Amino acid sequence: MSKQKQAQLRKDVMPFAKSQTKASIIQLFNTILPFFALWFLAYQSLSISFWLSLVFSIGAAGFMIRTFIIFHDCAHQSFFKSKKWNTFFGTLTGIITHFAFEKWKREHSIHHATSGNLDKRGIGDIWVMTVEEYEAAGRWERLQYRLYRNPLIMFGLGPLSLFLHANRFNRKGAKKKESMNTYLINVSLVAIYCLIGFTLGWHVLLMVQLPIIYVAGMLGIWLFYVQHQFEDSYFENEAEWDYVKAAVDGSSYYKLPKWLEWMTGSIGYHHVHHLAPRVPNYSLEKAHESTPPLHQATTITLKSSLESIKFRLYDEKEKTFVTFREMKEKMNAKQHASVE
Repeated sequence: MSKQKQAQLRKDVMPFAKSQTKASIIQLFNTILPFFALWFLAYQSLSISFWLSLVFSIGAAGFMIRTFIIFHDCAHQSFFKSKKWNTFFGTLTGIITHFAFEKWKREHSIHHATSGNLDKRGIGDIWVMTVEEYEAAGRWERLQYRLYRNPLIMFGLGPLSLFLHANRFNRKGAKKKESMNTYLINVSLVAIYCLIGFTLGWHVLLMVQLPIIYVAGMLGIWLFYVQHQFEDSYFENEAEWDYVKAAVDGSSYYKLPKWLEWMTGSIGYHHVHHLAPRVPNYSLEKAHESTPPLHQATTITLKSSLESIKFRLYDEKEKTFVTFREMKEKMNAKQHASVE
């Protein structure tokens, strides 16, 4: 795609990069109210059956994901026109989702500015090693990477890491605004948890709240993972890296059933989001449908997305993800060739 066509593509999407106050307010009501309603039903149904309660908790987890999309849009200053209201509701939804708003906003902006750039990995993204890096790595680093990319670790322990560590502590040298926002959210969470524990019972945190945040965490990590970890995803070194190509070729169109698309705030249109982060979630589908060149983005479905679990390393030469087995076969082939 030529630079001229890239510029035109971004220009075609920009009309959708406008928040609509009415749509945003409606989304607040049809997202946050159902979340608390399902939380209450999960609590009430504990007296009948934990498994019935779990059904409501899973439903609440779905609405926590949708709440996170509001949080996400507030971080991009795309949910409301006012920076003040984006910060207010970003912090509020940060409490609900257990994410530190200002901290995550900074890290996520770096993710958008560097997605697919092999020379600028490490902040706000999934850890990706190239085949050459893995070959050159020591045994301990290889073990760390294998554990990190193991689905049981990533989706099993990942949510606990997000909620108990990554979003609870500030980075060294964080600005006062960022630090204070993290402290505010942490204190709010401690107060809410104590209120629930002392009034409803500590078992409620274990049997209602924990399943909600755990299921939401797993689903959230999966969404973030699958939107950049597909077979022919875009990765380039700094000299060749291009923002538009990284957005369109390095972010997938996750084609979900309509009810899942609604529940996930249309974040499956990830190629649109990376191309124009100021497009609010409720306008992503319109932007995609109205811009024919975006229809060429890599499309994955629920079924095909499961294949991404096996991808482990990025092969710079072949421009594709490979499995550990494929990488090992290539290494063995190299060894045989060198011996001969």
